[in-house]
Amino acid sequence: MIEKGLDTKNLWTKIALSDDHKSFEQFFIIFNTRLIKFCELYVNKKEIAEEIVADVFVTLWNQRLKMTEVENLETYIFISVKNRALNYLRKNAAVQLVQIEDSHSQLIAYSDPEAEIERKELFFKLDQAIDTLPQQCKIIFQLVKEDGMRYKEVAEILNISHKTVQTQILRAMKKLSKEMGPYLTVKNFISKFV
Repeated sequence: MIEKGLDTKNLWTKIALSDDHKSFEQFFIIFNTRLIKFCELYVNKKEIAEEIVADVFVTLWNQRLKMTEVENLETYIFISVKNRALNYLRKNAAVQLVQIEDSHSQLIAYSDPEAEIERKELFFKLDQAIDTLPQQCKIIFQLVKEDGMRYKEVAEILNISHKTVQTQILRAMKKLSKEMGPYLTVKNFISKFV
């Protein structure tokens, strides 16, 4: 998903053919935060995720001419980050749990303090409910519902079928709807994520 209507392939061609540092910086800005957040789902430590993503960007720069041949660069870099994160986990023989990044910073603050407290409690309950999802389900949920990726992109990144992504999203929504039922109507809850 590219911000501000930029075409990744054209931007990358400009980077590769002209050694355009400014375009690479723009490319970095577009993807860095999303990649770090994605990587954190595997390694569970922001500092490690930042290092892994930085390494991927260094590799991208060093192999910029080869990367022009990649058909879907966005999918490629997400897969690269995922593979490096898994390699890190293998090397460190650590079992990591997934944590969903706090995604509430983009919400509009309420002027009513009571409503603000209720909103914070609601999102705390939602975070707890999301935390109960199985790891793969959490990752898929985060990529689709928080990062706005299409099912096909998530399937390619995680090397799973489109149907698996769809099934996991349905399971997540069903479980979250059940967990959040006492706090929200299902219709209002689902509309927040669709």
